[in-house]
Order: sequence, then C-alpha cells, then structure tokens
Amino acid sequence: MKYRIGQGIDFHRFQEGRELFLGGVKINYHLGLEGHSDADCLIHAIMDALLGAVGEDDIGKHFPDTDKNFKDIDSKILLRQVASIVVNKGFNISNIDCTVICEEPKIRKYASEIKLTLSEVLNLSPEDINIKGTTTEKMGFLGRKEGISCLAVALIYKTGD
Repeated sequence: MKYRIGQGIDFHRFQEGRELFLGGVKINYHLGLEGHSDADCLIHAIMDALLGAVGEDDIGKHFPDTDKNFKDIDSKILLRQVASIVVNKGFNISNIDCTVICEEPKIRKYASEIKLTLSEVLNLSPEDINIKGTTTEKMGFLGRKEGISCLAVALIYKTGD
C-alpha cells in the first residue's frame, strides 16, 4: 500500500456583515470571514492538504479568487471537487486532522457537527476526521480576535502498488 500525506493552512480576517462557516457548518458568531468564496477557512485548509498529498498544487490554482464562478460559493462544493481529484488519481482518504486557531468563537461545541458534515462531503466515517480548537493565548493578530487560521493534515493511500 502506498501512503502520502499533505498539509494545509489558511487564514481569513473577520468581516462584519458575513456569516461564519467552518467545516461547512454555520457558526453562531457576530462576525464572518472575509473572502472570495464563503471563506470557510477550515475547508480551505483541508482542500490544500488533500491537493498537496496528491501533488496538485493548491486551491488558488484550482479555484482562483479572480474567477467570478467561485464568488460566494459554498466551499463544500469545492471540497467535493478536490475529493474527486484525489479519487481520480487512484487514492483514498485515510484520515484528516485539523486545528482551528482563534480566541473566539470556541470550536469544541461545533466539532461533532463539523465532523459529521465533512464526513458526508468526503464519504468518510466521522471517526476518520478530527477537529481541535486552540488559541494563541491572546498573542498576535489571532489573539487580538482579528481572524481565524486553520491547519489540516490529510493522509491518503493507494492500494495495489
């Protein structure tokens, strides 16, 4: 069996007047994230991790923010396309591990719903997805509550090689 690993990271600043989505789940918070799409920082990190694992560059190449077709698009749609790229390259997703970095909102109460949503999009078991939250202990722009960053690592495998 052949294994490959990829990592992804994404940052978005908070913006008034937008809804906040993380992992395909609407989060109850007074600010959303700035971005061309729905700005789902967590899904963007997962997509980059999966694309990196199969050697397919990054989401900017596949879904450029200069393309109006992706304006305000639901990132779950893009994640499905990335999952198709992984499968078309002959790989399966083994597991995904994610960390959401922000002072607010607290992620723990949404983790189960995010795992379920992502598992449905990726056709995985929720046990194959891990969602964690952490803070920067009030340091830097994340500590000043100016935005959110997400990290993701994805392990993929190909059988029969």
